[in-house]
Amino acid sequence: MSARALRVDGAFEFTPRVFPDDRGSFMAPFQEPVFERTLGHPLFPVAQANLSTSRRGVVRGVHYTVTPPGTAKYVHCPSGRAIDIVVDIRVGSPTFGQWDSVLLDQREHRAVYLPVGVGHAFVSLEDGTAMSYLISTPYTAEHELALSALDPALGLPVPDDIVPLLSPRDEVAPTLATAEARGMLPTYAECRRVEEEMWS
Repeated sequence: MSARALRVDGAFEFTPRVFPDDRGSFMAPFQEPVFERTLGHPLFPVAQANLSTSRRGVVRGVHYTVTPPGTAKYVHCPSGRAIDIVVDIRVGSPTFGQWDSVLLDQREHRAVYLPVGVGHAFVSLEDGTAMSYLISTPYTAEHELALSALDPALGLPVPDDIVPLLSPRDEVAPTLATAEARGMLPTYAECRRVEEEMWS
């Protein structure tokens, strides 16, 4: 497995080695020795595993968790294809306002680690795209917030041939600038503190 730092501070892409044969293929989308060598600590304690399925054109996000409690994620795509997007919304972060994207598909079987406090979105490129998440805290509806994935100031990579299909919540989500002005965003310092406590 190889690892690559993304443009968002603390976020990484992981690409496993795939072993194909005449029956199909085998790969391990998460490998703790590589993760620990890359980040300096093991994966967060997993509180919940989620799986979503989406038709082509679905755009989910930009979603984030109030910090505290904050949530770290490890995401991969068991079937289909998606553009997975990490957005740094942590006020005070050295990469605040920046984003990076990774194509998650059945060829490379990449996975993405998202540190506490960042925003997450993805664009489904095929019908039946499945996204699997390991998360560090249980889902609590009142802690979950959203920003607009179509915010022109962010310029997230939604392909021109995609007509975005959004949930009602995501359709009315504020822009990054509006959320910052309203004090809705986590701070980098608080996110780092939560992460340190996660592994203490």
